[in-house]
Amino acid sequence: MHHHGFLWSGPKARFDDEALRRPPHPEPPPAGSRPELIQRYREASAEFAATDLPPLETAYWLVKPRSLVRGTWDDPKEAAAWLAEQLGDHAPRFASGWDRDATHLTFLADSAFVRLNLGADVSLGFYLERPSYLSLAVVTCSPNRSRADLACPSR
Repeated sequence: MHHHGFLWSGPKARFDDEALRRPPHPEPPPAGSRPELIQRYREASAEFAATDLPPLETAYWLVKPRSLVRGTWDDPKEAAAWLAEQLGDHAPRFASGWDRDATHLTFLADSAFVRLNLGADVSLGFYLERPSYLSLAVVTCSPNRSRADLACPSR
């Protein structure tokens, strides 16, 4: 088991485009379906795996381009340390004072270590100075507990 780190920061409006954050349905729409349904399926099939937007389900980071992986760690302690570093680097831009609180950030990093050590994923999101958003994720791989069918991006 190992862990991959992902980071996305960008306009909140782009993050809110949920159509690009959902995987396509496993089967295409049946013949005669509404044109907008067919178009949504085509768009999702072509763009979901290629876009850098965070997926709605954390495990789906594993199907994104390998270039989006910010780090890979065998030790959950190292993965949690990366997450803590990212929190510290971005905290001055957090929109909420609570999110900037050092005690709260330490709690988030410690909690992440516990979850990663158990083989779970970690996904955190923060509003930044308007209108931006930060998404941080550490995904457990080989296999992923919630989506064992997803292949590891680095193997």
